[in-house]
Amino acid sequence: MLLNTTDLYGNDSFSCASPSVEGYRYFGVFWGCVVTVVGTLGNVLTVLAFATDARLRTRFNVLIVNLALADILYCTILQPVSVDSYLHLRWRGGATWCQMFGLLLFLSNSVSIITLCLIALSRYLVVAHRNSRVARLLLSHQGVAVLLVSSWALGLGSFAPLWPVYVFAPQVCTCSFHRIKGRPYTTILLFMYFFLGLGFVGLFYFLIYRKVRVAAKALIKYRPSRRSSRRKQPEPEGTDGDDSGIGIGTAATQSSEVSEQASEIHHSKTNVNEPQTISSVTNAVNVASNGTKDSPKAAAPAPAAAPASSGEDNEFKRVTRMCFTVFLCFVGCFVPFLLLNIADKNSQAPQVVHMFCANLTWLNSCINPLLYAAMNRQFNQAYRDLLAKAAWPIMRLWKKR
Repeated sequence: MLLNTTDLYGNDSFSCASPSVEGYRYFGVFWGCVVTVVGTLGNVLTVLAFATDARLRTRFNVLIVNLALADILYCTILQPVSVDSYLHLRWRGGATWCQMFGLLLFLSNSVSIITLCLIALSRYLVVAHRNSRVARLLLSHQGVAVLLVSSWALGLGSFAPLWPVYVFAPQVCTCSFHRIKGRPYTTILLFMYFFLGLGFVGLFYFLIYRKVRVAAKALIKYRPSRRSSRRKQPEPEGTDGDDSGIGIGTAATQSSEVSEQASEIHHSKTNVNEPQTISSVTNAVNVASNGTKDSPKAAAPAPAAAPASSGEDNEFKRVTRMCFTVFLCFVGCFVPFLLLNIADKNSQAPQVVHMFCANLTWLNSCINPLLYAAMNRQFNQAYRDLLAKAAWPIMRLWKKR
């Protein structure tokens, strides 16, 4: 992606043949085929799971689908072309297709980074500013639709101006922008997307971690005081032996609201990816800490609220952990390649090293569905159902034979 080439469409400018990569190219071909098959199947399953499973059709999962679409663009269209180039150690598509390939390559990468930023931002808003005007606007159906269209428009608008300088990069046997002719615009773009953009993603997840940790500590401190208040507080009139400590007037009203919130959270546990149902731990802590011992606001919430809040909070943590893992995998796939190109400005490193680091970036486009299957029960079940339905006609034909 950041590589040098000797001449813009010069003699033999589409060849990457070298004695040092004659054997390695077969590994590249094998690895590219695996990425094509696994990435296409996994990301198509992700889109189909969203379309067919009502539990997965949430505004947050729309961002997951957008990430899958960017990966489909790479795995299904671009990766087979790279496999062909590795097999023949030569670009066989011509100059125009080389330019188109380079544009689509960076469009896919940029949309992935923008979507990772949106995912991290949405998780942070749910935790820290759920009821703010900005959160309601961005997480609405219209807001999410605008964000998705904007991610593709921004990616295309960022890298389309580089059309004249997309060329074949022999060191990685693929098409990219010319490293020197694209400056300083390419340097600014790479800094904004790969360093500033991914840096903001990391910052949002760090802020989420702090918020969740503070809320969890406060909830742990609240539970002993709740048990203590139950032992010390006399049973109010009208409770009919209820040990929840609910009195009359404002205290009863507040407990009713908390119970309704707990019921809503319990109902939403089958739809853990919806942003609007999250932050129950913080809400429970706020309910517990708003009152004093002389005020009816200090009354403890209904017994059902604590288990529901705890369970829903655990689901939120699992979904956030999955998103953070997706981000870490993206960084892990691209960092070696970026560092190599920064350190090797004069292209003195062996070609096979450049090719290996470039091949590592291919992993990013096919690994996300595997993470969803491993870390999200709903996606896992949806994948199983889709595969079972796809295999059923084959099994029927096999049994007839």
